Amino acid sequence: MIKIGMMIGDRYEILEKIGTGGMSDVYKAKDHKLNRPVAVKVLKQEFSENANFVSKFRTEAQAAAGLMHPNIVNVYDVGDENGIYYIVMELVEGITLKKYIEKKARLSVKEAVTIAIQICMGIEAAHNNHIIHRDIKPQNVIISKEGKVKVTDFGIAKAATSNTITSNVMGSVHYTSPEQARGGFSDEKSDVYSLGITLFEMLTGRVPFNGDTTVAIAIKQIQEDMPSPRDFVPEIPVSVEQIVLKCTQKSPDRRYQSMGELIDDLKRSFTNPDEDFVRIANEDEITPTRPVSNEELEVIKKAKSPSGEITGELPLGDPAEEGEDEYDPKMDRITTILAIVMGIIICVVAILLIGKTIGIFKLGKDNTSASDSGSASTEVSVEMVQMPKVTDMSYEDAAAMLTKLGLKAKAAYEESDTVEAGIVMSSSVREGLKVEVGTTVELTVSAGQTTETVPDVVGKTLSAANKDIMDLDFKVEIQEDYSDTIMEGHIISQNPEGGSKAPVNSTITIVVSKGSKTETFEMPSVLGLSLEEAVAKLIESGLEVGSTDEVYNNVYGAGYVCYQSVSYGTDVTKGTKVDIQVSKGPEPEMIKHYSFSGNILAPTTGEDPDFESGTEVHVEIVTSDGTTIFETTLTSFPHPVSITGITGSSSGVIKLTYQVKIESDEDVDPDEEPVYETEERTIIREVEFTLTEE
Repeated sequence: MIKIGMMIGDRYEILEKIGTGGMSDVYKAKDHKLNRPVAVKVLKQEFSENANFVSKFRTEAQAAAGLMHPNIVNVYDVGDENGIYYIVMELVEGITLKKYIEKKARLSVKEAVTIAIQICMGIEAAHNNHIIHRDIKPQNVIISKEGKVKVTDFGIAKAATSNTITSNVMGSVHYTSPEQARGGFSDEKSDVYSLGITLFEMLTGRVPFNGDTTVAIAIKQIQEDMPSPRDFVPEIPVSVEQIVLKCTQKSPDRRYQSMGELIDDLKRSFTNPDEDFVRIANEDEITPTRPVSNEELEVIKKAKSPSGEITGELPLGDPAEEGEDEYDPKMDRITTILAIVMGIIICVVAILLIGKTIGIFKLGKDNTSASDSGSASTEVSVEMVQMPKVTDMSYEDAAAMLTKLGLKAKAAYEESDTVEAGIVMSSSVREGLKVEVGTTVELTVSAGQTTETVPDVVGKTLSAANKDIMDLDFKVEIQEDYSDTIMEGHIISQNPEGGSKAPVNSTITIVVSKGSKTETFEMPSVLGLSLEEAVAKLIESGLEVGSTDEVYNNVYGAGYVCYQSVSYGTDVTKGTKVDIQVSKGPEPEMIKHYSFSGNILAPTTGEDPDFESGTEVHVEIVTSDGTTIFETTLTSFPHPVSITGITGSSSGVIKLTYQVKIESDEDVDPDEEPVYETEERTIIREVEFTLTEE
């Protein structure tokens, strides 16, 4: 029975209950050895009493403890005490993706795709370590206060699926794949299906299949066509629609074959949302979807309640919502036999792998590289190292070895009658396990028989801590670090821990706070990258993509990023939003605009002495490229003209066309009136236009 204030494993103090589910309860706790908050997940009593389940649960939880990735809620420790089985995990302050969707009704396409990419990266890291989640749903994704997306509950689902209570503890049937609903084999592509349903819910605010019972929903998962998310939100781009539909194909062979493939398409949709690039395998090339058989339907329907009565509820129901079913001893025996067989196979494989490692066997090309997964260019790189053997070494030598590997050493002294003082007896990370660079490894060191209790100085001022330690004949080593919770000049942590035993005259290392410091990193450059590459780089760096506009640019070619709102090298924090602009190529030559303003005058005597005032004159203004920009007929002058928006020419002419009367050259009688003839004349005046500021 868990109570607030109790201590588990001699180091985890239970502070408060923060959640509950079908299999376990989750508590916030304090790790007194490492002085940090943690989450402790405790198995419920009904599962703790099933030895077969507990065995598989611990195996899978320990495997999950080897996962270290920014998009996974990391597992620190696994243990049991007085029948209480628990997992110690990273404490993530935030809300589940399910609550986030409910809060916002539905997410924007850009936000949904960004979250999906981070979920996929976490799942991909697990798949690369041969761990399948089997219970991907919004309830198992946490959005931290810093906006980081983390997948939780790795390992638990695998333990559950290996046991007779599989169906009872698995997540909601709304997200389960058809092969899981049938009770058949599931692999990485089952996680792809569940991710597709989760993306559907992010985009639309609802799940694709619903029903009155879990049986009805399961049958829909197996038999009914997947609805398009655009049926509910028409503005969803075609590429995102097709990604959802490919993820949720009934046949696993028609889905994405790896998370790496899915990540690539999600990133491409981010930059080219309206491009129809998603390809789904042809039906003729794939075994057609097999309808649920009568026998399978009976299996689905004959789920028993704890009382043994037929309930009509699917075994896959969410335990938090649907209730939990009774343990079946017959199925447990079958599962035990299968587990033994699988154990033998695993042992054989392990022997082969060990033989390969030491050169006894040659198993061919190593296919474990990140590039073989098809996603090396998109994965967040986490450097891992293998934990060496440190037992029977002096603490100084062991610490030096760990430091050389990029790990941190921390001592915890214990009295011993058999092990010489200063010799490492055990470590918090088992030999051979791969851990992330920077991990702190606690070394249990023999204090011999002459020891003293180390004073607890965490939270005290440096002067007070120094006095307390030296009063007990210990030496002091001072280090400094930043802290958001410990005031400057006060002690953040100490090594060894307060209350533990340490040899007299040994050194106590204390870390003094330098105050708060916001973690920053250098802004990467995305200039010269394609839009798709730039978006991928920003997301993988923990930054958010803002606007993505297109502009003319004479430096970068069309399709390449020519501007980023945060300059390269600037200190930034996680979640900083960065706007980028993509070049449309060089700006076309600017079109110049001109105007003309002035008075049109009548033909002067110098231009034509025969012109008579009042004569009708046809006036045209024509540009040098032959375009008529003004035309009228006038009888009185001067005539004001103002013309704007002239393009293509900076000059032109004014043409005045009119008729005059001239005396005929024919001989006539002097006593008679003279004879006149009409003649058309044209006067042309050159004119310069004025360049405008348009």
